[in-house]
Amino acid sequence: MSDDDTPVPEAVPAGGLPHGLVQRDEGVCLDLSLAPAQLRAAVDQLFQSGQLLAGLDYALFLLTLFHAPAPRAAPNSDALLRIAVRVAPFPPQRRALYKQVKIRGDSAEFYFEALSADADGQVPARREFDELVADLWCKGVRYGIDGAAVRAILGSGKAERITVARALPPQPGRDAQLVEVSQGIRRDDAPRERSDGRLDLLSFKNRFPQVKKHARLLRLLPGAPGLPGYDLDGTLLPPPAPLELDPAAVAGAGMAVERYSDGDYVVATQDGYVNVDAHGKLSIDNKIVSREGVSSRTTGNLKLCAAYEEYGDVQEQRQLDGSDITIHGDVYGHLHSHGGRISLRRNLVGGTAFNAHGDVCVEGVASGSVLQALSGEVHVKRAESCVIAGTRVVIEHASNCEIIADEVVIELAEGCAVAARTIRIGSAGPRKQVEMLLFPLVPDLSALDQQIAESLARAAHYQQLQHKRQQEIDAIAQLPEVRNYLTLAGQLRRGELQLQPAQQLQYDKLAARIAPVLKEVARLRVEVKQSEILHAQMLAMVAQVRQQRQATAGQSRCSLGLVDGDTAVRAMVVPPGPAKVYDRPPKEIKALLRSATPGTQSVFADSIGSLDWTYAPPP
Repeated sequence: MSDDDTPVPEAVPAGGLPHGLVQRDEGVCLDLSLAPAQLRAAVDQLFQSGQLLAGLDYALFLLTLFHAPAPRAAPNSDALLRIAVRVAPFPPQRRALYKQVKIRGDSAEFYFEALSADADGQVPARREFDELVADLWCKGVRYGIDGAAVRAILGSGKAERITVARALPPQPGRDAQLVEVSQGIRRDDAPRERSDGRLDLLSFKNRFPQVKKHARLLRLLPGAPGLPGYDLDGTLLPPPAPLELDPAAVAGAGMAVERYSDGDYVVATQDGYVNVDAHGKLSIDNKIVSREGVSSRTTGNLKLCAAYEEYGDVQEQRQLDGSDITIHGDVYGHLHSHGGRISLRRNLVGGTAFNAHGDVCVEGVASGSVLQALSGEVHVKRAESCVIAGTRVVIEHASNCEIIADEVVIELAEGCAVAARTIRIGSAGPRKQVEMLLFPLVPDLSALDQQIAESLARAAHYQQLQHKRQQEIDAIAQLPEVRNYLTLAGQLRRGELQLQPAQQLQYDKLAARIAPVLKEVARLRVEVKQSEILHAQMLAMVAQVRQQRQATAGQSRCSLGLVDGDTAVRAMVVPPGPAKVYDRPPKEIKALLRSATPGTQSVFADSIGSLDWTYAPPP
């Protein structure tokens, strides 16, 4: 049929051919203006009527009947497709040659046995491929005949059982997926280059890359449908639906899904580091989260400017430099934090935890390690053979440790050397051959004592000056003229005396002569008052410094709830100056605490009892 549904002049249907099959001079054609289902019905009608398609192009036949997407009528052109040479009869005696077909699930087998002679001694002609196609179609095998294999066995004449047809399984499509579109989330494990141009083989170049706000990170690649399959009977087998993916389920904090003209993207909504949680969800934060551990294989040495959280272990000799560090695994390497908090959820073994401006907390065991918090506290559940320093140290159980701080609180201490201004220990005693040493740090009061002495000396000087000037005033007051003038002046002021003009003249002359002396007396009285004030100020300063001295001395305390074995407590004088007593290298701390006995003063030495001691300086 043409595009305007008018009959094609050359396409004259042969008598009895089903609608959809057309016999032309060049062969049998399929009318492509019909749907594949209509063409399959026409072929079925032909085969069921005892006819076959001779000279069949089976590949084109199969493609047209099952894989053509829709009717294909070409405008102003022929819509016929030649698939065979002619239509031929398929008599029953020939059909009997194809009884050895066995259908097993999604395949069909046929035993090609040798053809035997009939009663007249005539050997039938060999089996034909076109006949096998028609016979299998009538037996329900309408799809998937292996034309090459069948023609090969027919040409060879061998007796053999082969699979003549197979079903076509559906081909799955492509699931939706997120495709990386930014190099900003790619790690670079190349060796880091130092400032002098050399390579640091212990550190990676960019283990934790940082992304910028508004950067496109991932693109959603939509799923693509698969290809359908066909069962042996021609039933369509639809492919499995591709899995869909919701980008919002992957994008966590610091990310958003935005739609652009070329698709959906996962976009960064802030500057930061890309983290992946245990469920594969992404997020961007100023905090770095790692789950692989710190080792020469995974991260190398790290120097970071952000908070860091590690779920793995920190390998021996690895260095982690950052701030606000949290480790969920064991630490065997060295941690250096410039601020925030070092939090170790498990153990610190043979490593270092140093925090310049924050706390150090070990929830497990610290063994053979160094823990220092120069401007913070150190909290340890159990410490063994460690050097510990900080403003305040709190330990549940300490054994064979050197500890120095402003304040130390320990529930159970064995064989430790402890130095602090305030020491509070629940139970203290030796451990094997290691003695228990406690050094309450007492202040050096010499500067305050000198200040008190100087203030007392100046107060005495002002008191002497006051007495001297008062004596000078008394001496001047005993002069005859001065005494007479002062007496007359007092009587006149009180109204006890009235002067005559002649007497007033004499009084004025006396006042003129005595005026310089009175000015001197006034000056001396001012100096007396000043000396009195300065003397009182010096005494007040002495009282204030004495209170400060007492308060400073009272900060040094040592409290032992229970002494269980030989324990020595010796006061150690802290040298004056702004330096912190615990801001020392570990070797110096060990040397100070284990060899400080000659430079100290004994406070307590016993194997039983308790102690509650507060430093009382000499008066």
